[in-house]
Amino acid sequence: MEAEAIRVLTAPNSGPFTGNGTNTYLVGRRTLAVIDPGPDDDAHMAAILAAAGGRPITHILVTHAHRDHVDGVGALKSATGAVTVGFGRDRAMAAGAGQADSSPSGGDFIDWSLEPDVTVTHGDAVEAGDVVLEAVHTPGHAPDHLCFALGVQLDSGGPPVLFSGDHVMGWSTSVIAPPEGSMGDYLRSLELLLARGERHYLPGHGDAIADGHRTARAYLLHRQMREQAVLGAVHEGLATIPAITAKVYDGIAAQLLNAARLSVQAHVELLAKKGLISFEGPLKHAERIISVRRA
Repeated sequence: MEAEAIRVLTAPNSGPFTGNGTNTYLVGRRTLAVIDPGPDDDAHMAAILAAAGGRPITHILVTHAHRDHVDGVGALKSATGAVTVGFGRDRAMAAGAGQADSSPSGGDFIDWSLEPDVTVTHGDAVEAGDVVLEAVHTPGHAPDHLCFALGVQLDSGGPPVLFSGDHVMGWSTSVIAPPEGSMGDYLRSLELLLARGERHYLPGHGDAIADGHRTARAYLLHRQMREQAVLGAVHEGLATIPAITAKVYDGIAAQLLNAARLSVQAHVELLAKKGLISFEGPLKHAERIISVRRA
């Protein structure tokens, strides 16, 4: 990869759900597209503008409207006049997906006010800067999640690249937190990427992934194993999300417990859709009166 064609800057917002920080990508040679400006951080914004080196930033692409990826959109748009591009939360909500109460960290993690200037959906070509990227709709982690595919590394003739956002990350599997997240959608989106030609993934968090297909397959296997563990816990008679979580995620760090419970909830919802289990009452991880039983 030629540094002048694709450059990554990592925002200083490291944490249990962001790894070493959020990756911002500058793509182009003469004019630039920025993918995920990251958090609202003055130093990171200054680094983006410095990396542009005077080249116009004409487009801001967002993989999804989680704040660690998009809180910096406003400042970058004000500084550059760039056009914002994304799937759009309104479109995701119109489809009945996503709510505000599923944060793995307990805070407000969605920018509900973000309205892209241009909304795109699966298969749309995005002419941004001096590149053309394909929008690949990959719901699961978020209903509005997009990956962006670059068919060839500009004029270098390198292999195709997929900017994979939080769908396939370079340091951990994605958090699937209902109702914002859907385990069924996530697994289908992984299968979608396996059917595509891109293998070199540039994720929203963590290092570049040399073989994205191998990572996606590993994540599918991980989720299949986790599903079987959840189903096994139900068969043992465990009947609440907290109880199942304690069994499946034995010894998990306290700061990750909420995310683990949400993941278990996502698996329970998918198992119920498959007809393998059923549950009574509103399925929220914090309610200890939930009954989960075999169908």
